[in-house]
Parts: sequence; C-alpha cells; structure tokens
Amino acid sequence: METTLKEKSKKLEAVLWSIALPGFGQLLNKKYVKGLTLMALEFLINIMGNFNRIIILSFHFRIEEAIEQTNYLWLMFYPCLYFFGIWDAYKDAGGGRKAFAYLPLVFSAYFVTLGLIFSPVFRIFGTLIGPMWLPMLSLPVGLAVGWIIKWVLVKLIYRNQINSS
Repeated sequence: METTLKEKSKKLEAVLWSIALPGFGQLLNKKYVKGLTLMALEFLINIMGNFNRIIILSFHFRIEEAIEQTNYLWLMFYPCLYFFGIWDAYKDAGGGRKAFAYLPLVFSAYFVTLGLIFSPVFRIFGTLIGPMWLPMLSLPVGLAVGWIIKWVLVKLIYRNQINSS
C-alpha cells in the first residue's frame, strides 16, 4: 500500500507543479531538457501574448482592456503547451497507462483554445467574458467531452474484442 500511495503522490505532485508552471513537473521527473524547453516556451508565449497583463485585468473585471491587450496570435499556442506539459509530467511520473487516458487533456486543450478564439465576442447573459475567463469556463466542457469519448472508445473496443473471441 505504501508503494501505491507514493506512486499516486508522485503523479499528483508532477501534475500540480505542471499546473503551476509548465516544465516544473518535468524537472521533478528529472527530464531537464524537456522541462527547461517547456519553461522557455511558457515564458515566450506568456510575454508575447501579454498573458500576465490579461490575468491581472481579468481579475479586476476590466475585460475590454484585457481583450485589447491580448495578442491572440501568440496566446493561441498556450492551451496546447499547458495541457501537454501537464499530461507529459503525469505520464513520466507513471500515470496515464490506461487506454485513451490522454483524451480528457487533449480535448481540454481544444476547448480552451476555442474559448480563447471566441473570447472577444462571446457573451453570457449579455456580459463579455474575456480571454481568461471564457477559456477557463471551457475547461470542464473539454474534460467532459474527452472523458465521454474515452469511455465510448473503451466500450467499443472491449465489445469488438468480445465479439472477435
């Protein structure tokens, strides 16, 4: 049981550090080149996309200013980099061994990117959500779609294997 608890702790540690900053989980997993590369890309995209400024403005509910400050051409790279960093750190820590385990994070990247694309125009109850909040609200949708697709694929493959036997 202790080994299982240690393994789970290691996976969770890698995921949480990757959520904090892409590349940190890889450094924990002793994947230094990959970790430093992800960190460098994080800083580049963050700076070029004005992401920290967008975060601050969004928390102050200055959404129109956040939209004006957003460099969408750079920030479009961020969701895929971010979710890949989380997945990769988790996988290197020993997770993700089940079939299609990657799908929830892949679809999270897709849906967060869509949230970013529509953030300058999409309104909820007449309120503009902006380039930080709309992508964040898109995350649970991406996770859910990924989990559903994973579940369907596993069921279909399992059924095909039983029928082939």
